[in-house]
Amino acid sequence: MIPQFTFVGVKDAQTTYHPFSTEDGLGLHLMRFKRKPSKDVILLSHGLTTSTDMFVMPEHENLVNFLHDNGFGDVWSLDWRGSMRHSYNLFPHRYTLDDVARYDIPAAIKTIRKEIGPDARIHAIVHCVGSITFFMSLLGGYTDGISSVITNSVSTVLNVHPWSRMKLRFAPFLIESVLRLPHVNPKAASLPGIAAGKFLAKTISLFHRECDVPECHMLSMMWGTGWPACYMHEKMDEETHKRVGDLFGATSLNYHRHIRKIVANGFLRPAQDGQRSLYRDGLSRLNMPILFMTGTENRIFLDSNVAAHEMLSQQSSGAGRARELFLAEGYGHQDTLMGKDVHKDVFPRFLEFLKRNTR
Repeated sequence: MIPQFTFVGVKDAQTTYHPFSTEDGLGLHLMRFKRKPSKDVILLSHGLTTSTDMFVMPEHENLVNFLHDNGFGDVWSLDWRGSMRHSYNLFPHRYTLDDVARYDIPAAIKTIRKEIGPDARIHAIVHCVGSITFFMSLLGGYTDGISSVITNSVSTVLNVHPWSRMKLRFAPFLIESVLRLPHVNPKAASLPGIAAGKFLAKTISLFHRECDVPECHMLSMMWGTGWPACYMHEKMDEETHKRVGDLFGATSLNYHRHIRKIVANGFLRPAQDGQRSLYRDGLSRLNMPILFMTGTENRIFLDSNVAAHEMLSQQSSGAGRARELFLAEGYGHQDTLMGKDVHKDVFPRFLEFLKRNTR
């Protein structure tokens, strides 16, 4: 059994905790995994309801160890307000993705810079909503000084399945106002006694016969369209599959309202209607090399990063504005970073890109 919130998967490195506060009054933190000093520092950002834990999994070769073993000895991981290591998702709120872009990411970069100095280069590896918000922060001018970006699954363009569009349209109202739930929880099936969340989970499982893990079924309902939606079963270690409820947390639904607007808009946009072109107007700020990647079987954001790559590749190019695309054959959305063989199938492509963009 693997303990929840463990760092035993990180080998031969100093692990330190770096708390910081945002301008809108939240306490967040970064984890630093340092094996040796480096002038090229890596920043990791997880997806909504996951956490740093997705990068340090002990059941297989994880991303932090891979980076350390291949010359990148100073790795930071941001647990932004959507992390399951915080409690903010457990209560109804009206945070939007703009808040993450405007407050969480700039404060995190400032914290890192204070430790590494002005001359070290920061390279970001960002995933899912952690990627969407990172690009919002860059395009909005809230964050700068990033040397390169690797984005997984989605970034500036959001394409989803028609059934996912339906869920984005109706789920926030149904969950909050009809079922009166503060959040949706992958572990709802194991709630004690009689509970609306438990009834919902049991009902969802009736439609998911692809496995016997109720947390997996709930994740498919929460995040995409498929059986399963978040990953391909065959790409996951069985231990990981059994503990997805420890790796994905609960979430309230206001982020979904913002995502719904972005999907309808076709490109990143603020939650408020007054500045629809804010992020599009900042395209010139994406002056760093970017590697867009996605699994060929992505059932959450489909071909979003393929579309983003095509759009941004039409910008005037130069040595500092390279746009690359990597399709992970047979992978889905989450398994591209959490799968059992990613150290062979995915991470080497990260390494190629990073080494080309370091000095």
